[in-house]
Amino acid sequence: MQYEKLAIPDVVLLTPKVFGDERGFFMETFRQSEFEEHCGNYQFVQDNHSKSKQGILRGLHYQLEKPQGKLVRVTQGEVYDVAVDLRKSSSTFGQWVGVYLSAENKQMLWVPPGFAHAFYVTSKEAEFQYKCTDYYNPGDEYSLLWSDPTLNIDWPLVQHQAPYLSAKDDQGQALEWVKAPKFL
Repeated sequence: MQYEKLAIPDVVLLTPKVFGDERGFFMETFRQSEFEEHCGNYQFVQDNHSKSKQGILRGLHYQLEKPQGKLVRVTQGEVYDVAVDLRKSSSTFGQWVGVYLSAENKQMLWVPPGFAHAFYVTSKEAEFQYKCTDYYNPGDEYSLLWSDPTLNIDWPLVQHQAPYLSAKDDQGQALEWVKAPKFL
């Protein structure tokens, strides 16, 4: 596995070694000892799997009481995956990084606790899988506004059409709201 620190160094792009022949391929998708060496001492407690159609944007989700770190990957199709640093003490607070993850490139992205996370489906459909460092807590999930001009995320919108959002994500809050003292 190759580990590449991105512009926000705590966000890491993982590229597996893929061994293939006429029968198909094999790759290792996770090894705890290597992950700890390159990303930190985290344990995963929950795995999730979703399927979405082209143009769907899920996020930017974050948690306050029990923030989840996520190791994300795509097993069908392609998404543009984004992480926004919401850690108050971080020198990169309010900055974002984005990468394309696909079944073809087989890359994974480590999004540490304290980040907002989203993905936008660029292919006809995509299956998205991720490991979480804490259990889902429905009372502790918030949405940052995907189109917040302060963030200025350069989403690769298909045919420049607005994305399809859940009602909750459509009502996401601006980064300025996240800075409110009650959330720090």
